[in-house]
Amino acid sequence: MKALALVVACVATGALLAGCSSAGKSTNKDDSAFTYLLDRQTTWVENKVDTLPPLPQDSNLLPFEVSGNTPLQFSVDKNALSVGTDGVVRYTVVVTSPSGARNVNYEGIRCDTYEWRLYAGLNADHDGWDRAVANDFTRIENGALNAYQAALYQDYMCANKIPTGSAKQIVENIRNKRTATSTIR
Repeated sequence: MKALALVVACVATGALLAGCSSAGKSTNKDDSAFTYLLDRQTTWVENKVDTLPPLPQDSNLLPFEVSGNTPLQFSVDKNALSVGTDGVVRYTVVVTSPSGARNVNYEGIRCDTYEWRLYAGLNADHDGWDRAVANDFTRIENGALNAYQAALYQDYMCANKIPTGSAKQIVENIRNKRTATSTIR
């Protein structure tokens, strides 16, 4: 009796497997096009940037190092740094030349794609923002002498394609000069 049950179970399993097969037909489907669930592209939507932060005050600027070869000084406004739910770290950067000329921009770095975007720059009267200079996200350039976006991305703002923490944590890391490489021990 047990032998008969075993034979019936084997026949049923074989029939089930035969039904699940592709009926003997080979397919030309390219298996290299397989995409893992976590690698699938999602439809990313950027948070709307309706309001801009106040212009930076010198007392709120935190300097950071870009390159020993540039005479320019770089700093971030600690009160304007934010981390969005869209994975973009937004900040006001101030670039100062040796003669005192300043370039002030409100920008964002998208951690998952290694891109940056300009939202606004200081207007010609130096009393407000100019949104006319805004651009779309573009790839961050590593090799440029004044590539401060690359320094901010790699040293303070992003790791493993996500922001390194809250805005408060990023500000504290910049203030204390704790770069990503200095925290790895």
